[in-house]
Amino acid sequence: MRAIIASLLCGLLFGLGLLISGMSNPARVLNFLDLSANWDATLAFVMGGAILVAAPGMYWVRKRNKPLFAEKFDIPTSKTIDAKLILGSAAFGIGWGISGFCPGPAVVAIASLQTDVLLFVGAMIIGMLAQHWLKPKSA
Repeated sequence: MRAIIASLLCGLLFGLGLLISGMSNPARVLNFLDLSANWDATLAFVMGGAILVAAPGMYWVRKRNKPLFAEKFDIPTSKTIDAKLILGSAAFGIGWGISGFCPGPAVVAIASLQTDVLLFVGAMIIGMLAQHWLKPKSA
């Protein structure tokens, strides 16, 4: 139960940070990706601030033998760069560039009930389900 409560609090804090920073507004993200006269550097400052906040925590976590609320760390170990990774990264980047949303801010923006947000999240869920259904059973 402690792990669930900690996850909920972390998710709420993350969502609040996305709202305060404006990252749940796709126009802000699209203006960052547009290097013309409308360029908005806010995303770079948000990412830099996130790195400054997260770095000490990651340093502390890496010194621990196990997480606070789990038996072991669940960190990917694969270093393979394959077609799945490249295609998935490309799909993520293209979707982000077209819509201005990545998954976290899109979930936060659901509360707005705007059609574009709901379509994006619906497509994201369909993509996750398709990946699950289409992956080889041995994987």
